[in-house]
Amino acid sequence: MTGNPENADTDATAAAGHMKIIDGVCLRLANPHEVPGEWIGQQEVLQQLLACWLVVDKSDLPLAPRLVGPPGIGKTALGMAAARALGQSIYIYQCTADTRPEDLLVTPVLAENGRIAYHASPLVTAMIRGGICLLDEGNRMNEKSWASLAPLLDHRRYVESIVAGISIPAHANFRCAVTMNQDESTYEIPDYIMSRLQPTLTVGFPQKHEEMEILKYHLPFAELDMLSLTVDFLQRAHSLKLDYSPRDGIHILRYAMKRLRQFPDHPVNNDATWQEALCACLGPEALDLQSQAERRQRTLGGESVPLGLGDLFYDTNDPLHPDFAGDEDIDDDDIEGDWDEDEDEFDDSGRH
Repeated sequence: MTGNPENADTDATAAAGHMKIIDGVCLRLANPHEVPGEWIGQQEVLQQLLACWLVVDKSDLPLAPRLVGPPGIGKTALGMAAARALGQSIYIYQCTADTRPEDLLVTPVLAENGRIAYHASPLVTAMIRGGICLLDEGNRMNEKSWASLAPLLDHRRYVESIVAGISIPAHANFRCAVTMNQDESTYEIPDYIMSRLQPTLTVGFPQKHEEMEILKYHLPFAELDMLSLTVDFLQRAHSLKLDYSPRDGIHILRYAMKRLRQFPDHPVNNDATWQEALCACLGPEALDLQSQAERRQRTLGGESVPLGLGDLFYDTNDPLHPDFAGDEDIDDDDIEGDWDEDEDEFDDSGRH
C-alpha cells in the first residue's frame, strides 16, 4: 500500500525543521521552552534587558547581560517575558558544576543504527534558529565550559565544537543572557568572561501590590486571607534583607491550600494551617524573622567589635591583662623564683 505523498512531504519538512547540516555534519536541534507566563511589575528592568538586545546600527552588536538577584526572584521569568516581547523563541540551558563543553554545545549520542548522532544543545539551537538563550545559574559552571563560549560572547559570535569538528556561527537574531544567584557559587567566573557578560541587571524584590498580583496570577484559587498572610510575611522578610522570594510564597500557599482542601467538611483554622505550611516549606526559624535577621547580621559581622589586647586573655586577674585590678606596681622582687643561668629559663619551683 502506497503512503500519501502529501503526508510524506509534511514529515520530511518536519524532520528538516529539527535538523541542521553544517559542514556536512547533521545536527539534531532542541525544542524551545514554551511554558506560558507573565512578567508582573518591575517594568524598568524588563526595558533594560530589551535595550541590551537592541541593535542600533549595522555595525552594532547585541549585549549578553547578567541578570542578578536572589533565588526565586523571577530572573528566568524576566528572560522569557523579554523573548515574548520580541516575538522570539526562548531556549533555556540549566548550568551545573559538572557541565562540560560538549554538554553546552554539541553532544554525541549513539543512534539505533549504531552510528553517532549529534544533538545540538538549547544554546546552539538558539544560535542556529535565531532565538534567545538563557543560561540559567551561570555561576555554577566551570571555567572550561565558559572558555568554550568566549568567541560567542564577543564580536566573533561563533562556537567551535571539538566533538563534531565544526564551527557554528550565530544567527543575526540570536540573543542571550545569563542568570546568576547572589549566593556562593561552585566556581568563580573568570574575568575574561565577566568582561563579556555586560551589563549587570539587578532584579529586586517586588513591591507589596506587585507581590500580591504575582501570587494571584500563579494561584488564582488561593483565599484572600491566605494571600494577605503570605504577602505580609514576604514584605517583612524583604525589609529585614532576608532572601525569601515570591517562589517561596507560592510554595507556602500551594501547600496551605492543599491542606485546607484535604478536609472540606471540617472547619480548619486558616492561620494555623498557614503557619504549618510556612514551617514545612521554610523551616521553623521562619516563624521569627527578627531573630533570624539578627543572627544573620552577627554571622556577617554586622555587630562585630575589633579585638583588643584584653581579648587574648580569659582571666582578668592575669597580671598581663590590660584590665588587671591587682597591685599596679609590680617589680621583679614581687615574683618569687630564680633565673637559672644554666637552663636560660625562669625557675619558679619555689613559687606557692
